[in-house]
Amino acid sequence: MDLDQYRYFLKDSIRKTIDFSKTDQSQGIIAPPIEKPYSPDNKRIELITADWDEIYDITLSKAINNRESRREYNHNPLTLMELSFLLWATQGVRLYAGNYAFRNVPSAGCRHALETYLAVFNVESSQPGEVLEPGIYRYLPLTHELLFEFSKDRLQEEMVKATFGQTFAGQSAVTFIWSAMPYRMEWRYGLDSHKVIAMDAGHVGQNMYLACEAIGAGTCTIGAYDQEYLDELLRLDGKDEFGIYLAPVGKY
Repeated sequence: MDLDQYRYFLKDSIRKTIDFSKTDQSQGIIAPPIEKPYSPDNKRIELITADWDEIYDITLSKAINNRESRREYNHNPLTLMELSFLLWATQGVRLYAGNYAFRNVPSAGCRHALETYLAVFNVESSQPGEVLEPGIYRYLPLTHELLFEFSKDRLQEEMVKATFGQTFAGQSAVTFIWSAMPYRMEWRYGLDSHKVIAMDAGHVGQNMYLACEAIGAGTCTIGAYDQEYLDELLRLDGKDEFGIYLAPVGKY
């Protein structure tokens, strides 16, 4: 196997082959939406906004020191408050200004080419004693809401199958799945986009680990998955949008 051709992807030398004056941004083409459009008829769930410092006061040094990959979870649900915090920590918007949404994770050029999907198994709703309907949801960062996408039979088994038998992907309270929409980044950076999209996913993953420590939950990010199976499961086209990273989350 010629590994050099794959290593090239990691090198900054790719910039030498790019004429940035030819990118769609430089050509005056309108930027793609910073959030994937959705039907207003879809069910939406308002998430919680709070002074998180008052609720989760773990120190940064303690969160870093305690951080580890956790693959075993108990049957306790996540609360809607906890889920709201995790979404805020990993993709929450600080400031929305036209074509830019400044978030709690860095992104090259503030392009944020990721979308957040959730396979929800055991999350409390806003009603005491009730849980969210199991299914696939998507996070709407501009309004801090959950969008219900669809329900699916045996979703937990499907998630395990999509991750090559990694059982904890279906034993969590919720499994986060981040998809990439490459054109959001390509619009500005052309071929140089694909390296920084991977970097952006890493930023999100680290925030997830630390945020989980704050709420007393565990996670273990997953990079090994069946691409075609996962995309089909999420009903993505596999070209303009496809799965790129996962993180099951549960109490332990």
